[in-house]
Amino acid sequence: MARSHPCRTVQWFSKAQRCARAGWRGRGRVRSEENAVRPVANSLHDEAAARLREQIFAGALPPGSFLDEVALCEGLAISRTPLREALKVLVAEGLLRHEPRRGCFVTEVTVRDLDEIFPVIALLEGRAAHEATLKAGPADLAVLEVLHQRLQQQAAAGHITAYYETNHAIHEAFITLADNRWLSQVIADLRKILRLARLQQLQVPGRLEKSLDEHLAVFAALQAGDGPAAEEAMRTHLLRQHTALRHGARHHPSKLTP
Repeated sequence: MARSHPCRTVQWFSKAQRCARAGWRGRGRVRSEENAVRPVANSLHDEAAARLREQIFAGALPPGSFLDEVALCEGLAISRTPLREALKVLVAEGLLRHEPRRGCFVTEVTVRDLDEIFPVIALLEGRAAHEATLKAGPADLAVLEVLHQRLQQQAAAGHITAYYETNHAIHEAFITLADNRWLSQVIADLRKILRLARLQQLQVPGRLEKSLDEHLAVFAALQAGDGPAAEEAMRTHLLRQHTALRHGARHHPSKLTP
């Protein structure tokens, strides 16, 4: 990745400013070029969106919950305008849904969502595992070894939340090693939705142990340098997650009152 040159940027702005003081506009060239090269700082609404996203993924804002704008403004120490811009961002990402005259609610992942997303992400993450296997070096394998040891320890202790975080880090590691920005972008969009439901599948009896076995199978294929086997193992892992989530959905308590 090319590095930026802050000194060069400062010199360019200085020249542009001298031209502007001299009355040279060049049909707005100075203004447009300044805007093009000036780095844009993270806006207040971007920061608010990031904090709300973290709360949603952590379960502090559970699926179906209503977002109280007054309380959120107080908690985030921001005004209504940046908060509403942040909510628009999360609605666009699919993490929130907006209901006219009611407000925003955290998205609830439906069985149909799972049925439509999992076959697609299984193919994509399977391909990422294949590409990661072809590109991983000894140092990468050493890091993955540590992560999988941690995963085994957390599974043995039954620490579901910690297990999920390491599980997530391992998936991210495969995507990073694949070094395919198109795969990364599409997977990231889908995983935002699935993160709303993934913890649920680890609550299914026996699922934690099976998930660990599946992860170890993917890692064994990567260690062997077998791209097709890693792809198949990752695809199998994700499709079994889908099955576990569907099982959880079928046994979810009814919302109806007898």
